[in-house]
Amino acid sequence: MTEPLPTFRYHPDPIATGSIEPSTLSCVACKRARGHIYVGPVYGLLELREQLCPWCIADGSAHERFGCEFADRGGGIGGYGSWERPSTEILKEVALRTPGFSTWQGEQWYTHCGDAAALIAIVGWAELQSYGQEAIDAIAAETGYAGEDLTSYLQALDRDHGPTAYLFRCLHCDRYGGYSDSL
Repeated sequence: MTEPLPTFRYHPDPIATGSIEPSTLSCVACKRARGHIYVGPVYGLLELREQLCPWCIADGSAHERFGCEFADRGGGIGGYGSWERPSTEILKEVALRTPGFSTWQGEQWYTHCGDAAALIAIVGWAELQSYGQEAIDAIAAETGYAGEDLTSYLQALDRDHGPTAYLFRCLHCDRYGGYSDSL
């Protein structure tokens, strides 16, 4: 039987982003089959992809038991200096107790207002447009393109085949932010 998923402040819908999937597999940390399994990146000495449940990520027991992380707290959280670097406690919350997300080149976690932002969507052009001009402008600002190059790049965004955009929203001022990458 499926249990209600834990709540993740910085990744509110990990099913929509593809980080958590329905599954009958048992978690290697708690040995329980709870109806969902984490399929995002896991950084550590052991190969744990598709072996951890969301509950063991949320309560920190996956990290405690295996020493694994789910985002790069050494630099990825804060975009390797592109955005503000949050406190150590926030870095730990995102890296050790929040599901990560799969990207083409390695994840970056948008930060704003002294905090990590919430990952709200992994998008292509069609999906990005549904979030409005502010979201489009946030992704456009990060690209370094202008004019027709920018238009062509944005219209080429594709959620599944790249280039892909990763859209975040600040938990304090609601500002969109994020980035895009491709193979």
